[in-house]
Amino acid sequence: MQENLDKKKRKHKLHLRVPVDHEDEKIIKSRANDCGLSISEYLRKLGINYEPASIIDNEKVNEMAKINGDLGRLGGLLKLWLSDDRRVANFDKRAINKLLNDIELTRSKMAGTMMQVIKSKK
Repeated sequence: MQENLDKKKRKHKLHLRVPVDHEDEKIIKSRANDCGLSISEYLRKLGINYEPASIIDNEKVNEMAKINGDLGRLGGLLKLWLSDDRRVANFDKRAINKLLNDIELTRSKMAGTMMQVIKSKK
């Protein structure tokens, strides 16, 4: 019975040793961490020709979703102003120009985040 438990706990019986220098070690550890894997799991997946997905991409997608929400809120304010809604009747041209500038800055932030995701895929 104990023997069966030991086999279930440890499914890999062989160990491979791979000599690396300090720089390679840092890179491998960083990339394993980016994928949310242990070093051994990361190297095992790469060794059997499986490319693990990076969790960084998911973080960037969440960041873009937040930026998209910001754009939606800014666009909603602009729509209220354009519809002559009395709640925004006291907005002057400066306020509207600031809103448009905020929309452009947010759009630029979204584009920058998207470029980071694209670059991380290469």
